Amino acid sequence: MRSFAAVVGILLVLLSRQIGLGQDGFREIFNGKDLSGWKGNTEVWSVEDGAITGKTVAEKPLKFNTFLIWDDGSVGDFELKLDYKIIGGNSGIQYRSKILKEKDFVVGGYQADIDTTMKFAGINYEEKGRGILAGRGQRVTIDKSGDKKTEVYGDAKELGEKIHSDDWNSYRVVAEGNKLSHYINGQLMSEVIDDQKDKAAAEGVLAFQIHTGPPMVIQFKNVRIKMKK
Repeated sequence: MRSFAAVVGILLVLLSRQIGLGQDGFREIFNGKDLSGWKGNTEVWSVEDGAITGKTVAEKPLKFNTFLIWDDGSVGDFELKLDYKIIGGNSGIQYRSKILKEKDFVVGGYQADIDTTMKFAGINYEEKGRGILAGRGQRVTIDKSGDKKTEVYGDAKELGEKIHSDDWNSYRVVAEGNKLSHYINGQLMSEVIDDQKDKAAAEGVLAFQIHTGPPMVIQFKNVRIKMKK
């Protein structure tokens, strides 16, 4: 039988995880002040103007993509909402992913892509894996053997015009079972139905990417998540 102190401890942990839980079931997972609950390379990740900020400079370019990892469990079926702004470069939201190099904060898995050029924003890209799973305007079904069936439901360029350059955008990622949906500013940008037996991921870490290449700034704020199971 657990002691009273142990029971109180468990209740405090459960209560702490409910802080910020709204009536809509979404939980705030960034406090707007510091990187509590997140882990990553603090030479590139910080908090500026109330937003998680990833920044690289020409004097010290990255040798590999690195990530800021949510350090409060894994995600399976969930809905994520946040606002982002990118200036230069490439970034993304990793989910159901694996930590491949813990010391260097290297992650691989599904990515809701973000980029300045609007070539990749909104697509589903599997970092360190199968590459592009679905382009913008595509709904892709991947069968058990890895064969793809692609349905084009929208024009990639027209959807890209819904995304604000060098300004704030809203991103919504919904993962439910084998269906992975990416929305930017309320528009469905891509969707994957992943049934590949040896590749599909049902659970993993949540993280933000900062990419190798020229100097860039990526910011995230109003980060909220609702677990579906």
